[in-house]
Amino acid sequence: MKHNESGFTYPLTLILLIIFLLFFSMNVERLLSERKLVHESETVLKQEYYYLTTVKKVEKMLETERGIPAKGSIYYQFGEMSYQTDPPAGNSQKVYFSLKFKSGLTVMGNGVFDLSTKRLIKWTEMQ
Repeated sequence: MKHNESGFTYPLTLILLIIFLLFFSMNVERLLSERKLVHESETVLKQEYYYLTTVKKVEKMLETERGIPAKGSIYYQFGEMSYQTDPPAGNSQKVYFSLKFKSGLTVMGNGVFDLSTKRLIKWTEMQ
């Protein structure tokens, strides 16, 4: 009985191994793409949070002080937000924002603030 197999186990084992490796490689690829997506989503959420927090701080500066300082920086845990203002034009003032993450990623944005309502009225983000 032992010698009657005629080479049946080797091809069966090889086929099972190949099927296992195919499924394993597909799952590894999916796992890597999901990790990359999570990392990118985390970066975008941090970016949005830092911009929102900075805009709120600038609006508070408008309310409590006479205006927005010409230049400034706000430091966060994972990056630094720098801003620079143009002189007020009529009832609005343009502010240029530059967010630099510690990882090296830099994102730029522009905001236009209404000086009478002391709120952000227009936002443009540039990559």
